[in-house]
Order: sequence, then C-alpha cells, then structure tokens
Amino acid sequence: MKIGPQGNGASLRRRWGVPLGVATGVTAVSLAAVVVLGETGNAGPGVADPAHSGGGASAATAAPSPSAPTSSGGTSSEAGFTITDATTTPIDAATVTRILSSCLGPDASRYDPVVAVRTPLASPDSDGVVVAVDSADQYVQCQSKGDKGISLDSPPTFINDRLWGTGRVVEYFDSVMEPAGRGKYLMLGAGHYASGVAKITVSFGDDPKEYPARMAGGAFVYGAALSPGTPPGPRYMGPSPYVHAYDASGKKLYDQAEDPKFTDGQ
Repeated sequence: MKIGPQGNGASLRRRWGVPLGVATGVTAVSLAAVVVLGETGNAGPGVADPAHSGGGASAATAAPSPSAPTSSGGTSSEAGFTITDATTTPIDAATVTRILSSCLGPDASRYDPVVAVRTPLASPDSDGVVVAVDSADQYVQCQSKGDKGISLDSPPTFINDRLWGTGRVVEYFDSVMEPAGRGKYLMLGAGHYASGVAKITVSFGDDPKEYPARMAGGAFVYGAALSPGTPPGPRYMGPSPYVHAYDASGKKLYDQAEDPKFTDGQ
C-alpha cells in the first residue's frame, strides 16, 4: 500500500488516513513519497497518485557520494525502536547496468546512474536502490533485488512530475518500509536536492541522531535497518523518517520535522 512519508507519528497517519495492508500478519508499507518539497523549512511530500504509481521493490547506486552513511545504533521512545545499522555500500557498475536494464527495458541506455547502493539488510523484495538520470535531467529510481530492478512509478519518470519552484530545496522520490525478517524492518528512501545543498541527513522518529545519506548527481538515497523495541502489532507503521539539508557552511536549509505540511493543522 502506498502512502506519503510519515509526518509526526500518529498525527500524520490521521492526516493521510491510510491503514497498513497486512497480507501475511506483518506490515509492509510502500511510501511513495512523490512530491516536491517547498521553500526552506517550509515544504513536504504528499501522497502519490495511485493512478500513476506501480508496485515493486527497490534498487541501489554505485556512484561515490560526499556523505556516506555509517553504522550506528540509535534508539527512540517513539514506538520503542532501534536503528541497528544505517550503512549503505556501493553496487558495482556491471550489476547496476543489469538492474537498470530489467527496470527500464529498452529505455535503460538513455540513463546514467548517479547513486547506487545496497541497503544494510534485505527484505524479500528489496536490497538496494539505484537512481539514474537522462540528458533531460529526468530522474528514475529503481529498487533492486540482486541484479533485478523495478520502478515503483509508471512511467518511471513520474517522480519528476513534482516541479521545482523558487526557493525549493528538496524533492522526495519514493521511500519504503518493508519487513526484513522476524523483528526487523528495512527503511529506504531517495530524493533530489537543490544545488546549494552540500549534505543530506535522515533522522527517525523522536531520536535526534542524524544519519548521512548517500549523495551524487543531485540525488540522495538512504537505507536503515530497524528493530522495534517490542513485538509490533499488525498495524505497525514504524517511526517517521525526517530529511535534513545543509549548505557547505553547515547551515541547515531544510528540516522535514519542522515542515508545516506534517502537522495536524495542515
């Protein structure tokens, strides 16, 4: 089931009003966060149009990035979770080519990968994400499983339909939360950032710890392994991911946790 990225815990879930689909007794959330973020500290993602969104897994990119995630074990009282690992690793060029080919078919030759990584753990459907771009600056995101890829969007370039405007800093592509074994969940996401952004980080829930995202070619991706503190119920949605953007001097340009679109009043 596709919903927008979670906002302030239960408040955003009430806003979207989208229950989790539980086919096997565990939660599988596909967060098709496909909206442009607005001005600095003032923008946020919204719900994907179901008519334009397909189903699928996630993929990864092999390009180097200025800020590579590192392992950590942050905890939070929100739903009592632990981020056990936020390390992503590059995917080799040959595998990236196969992922894009299976994801995009004959159109794959038009795209150059900019970020491609494996996530710190794998779900039954996903183990990484690849973001690629063509000569018209149209991005695609392919979720990977092994050397196969699939886009959550139809067409894959649908993520570009959230057009940029003056002062916009971040655009969200697709993000997912998927069960990855007993008591384990995979969280991954991607997006596009403005030229003035030098660093993207992601925090989860009410834990202030920020984990660096992989960045290259105007795109960012993140992946994290999450373990709930207690056995989750059938409607477990996990903590909310929050994107943060900084310029080269370290000044914060955007904080999704302060985005008014993620409050009850919006």
